[in-house]
Amino acid sequence: MADSIIGFIVNPIAGMGGAVGLKGSDGADVLGEAIKRGAVRRASERAREALRALRATGLDIRFLTCAGEMGERLLREEGFEAKVVHTPGEPSTAYDTRKASEALMKGEAELVLFCGGDGTAKDIVGVIGRRLPLVGIPAGVKMHSSVFAITPSDAAHLIRSYLATGALRDAEVVDVDEDDFRDGVVRSTLFGLARVPDDDAHLQSTKSSYSGGDADAEAEELAMFMVEEMREGTVYLLGPGGTTARVARAMELQKTPLGVDAYLGGKVIGLDLSEEGIVRLLQGHAAANIVVTPIGAQGFIFGRGNQQISPKVIRSVGLENIVVIATPTKVRDTPLLRVDTGDPVLDMEMRKPVKVLTGYKRRKLMRVA
Repeated sequence: MADSIIGFIVNPIAGMGGAVGLKGSDGADVLGEAIKRGAVRRASERAREALRALRATGLDIRFLTCAGEMGERLLREEGFEAKVVHTPGEPSTAYDTRKASEALMKGEAELVLFCGGDGTAKDIVGVIGRRLPLVGIPAGVKMHSSVFAITPSDAAHLIRSYLATGALRDAEVVDVDEDDFRDGVVRSTLFGLARVPDDDAHLQSTKSSYSGGDADAEAEELAMFMVEEMREGTVYLLGPGGTTARVARAMELQKTPLGVDAYLGGKVIGLDLSEEGIVRLLQGHAAANIVVTPIGAQGFIFGRGNQQISPKVIRSVGLENIVVIATPTKVRDTPLLRVDTGDPVLDMEMRKPVKVLTGYKRRKLMRVA
């Protein structure tokens, strides 16, 4: 299709709080703390990956975008034609995202491609509603909405699919209160519905939650066996999630529900660790395991909500020392596992079947996509 017009918005600060353990970047105070902790901007590189994949499709596309870091710079660097429809302040804010969305509505954009997290999606949908299709490049810490591509390069597949077929469906936009999130409470609110390309192969689903009844019994059994399997002299890094929290409970030890915590010899040796904290801790120990549980329905084991477990951490521990745990209930509703670490080479190395611990001496082979 010739000369398609796409709106492009980048939230430059999206995801900055992840690797430093802040579980988000909403709010000036949190952003300041993230910078103080050494956080780096990752949204631009995630957006660049999507643009390069889009360029490889050969589609004839023109962009409407924002000046500077909110889109124009990246588009120019990647060789795309771009017309600026909004000039943001410095630093840019949610107000700029909303004003840019208004400008795109007036500028004949056929689709809005944005880079950010759930908060960015909420700001855009608050303006455009269901009037324009939306594709999100995942760059936030928490991405529970179903408007995001599975990986940045998948965003290009979604756009190509839409331009070829025009097929759309509704997708939920949800947001999590970051203050509650940092306190270990996940309180998701359905904000609204967006229109997205009808392409389940490249679009993530909304996060599912599990609680009560048999699922609790399954988690308890799984946790007890995981503790029995722990080896002396090995550091265990437990990622976020209710299932990993059960493992800590089985050891009668503290666990931050949404943090990455370290255990050795039946003791806590680190709570709510940042990437830097994990790297520093591992330098003093010869053996370590990473224990993670997939996000229900979405299937992500790395790259959503646990960016502290970075490619550097994963390579330091070794792929052979990753333990994936999930109850049978979660496995039933999670057809495959996914990774999106930000390191395409590492992601390819991990895309092979893994044995997921599902209960007492029970494992299930699952594919990693």
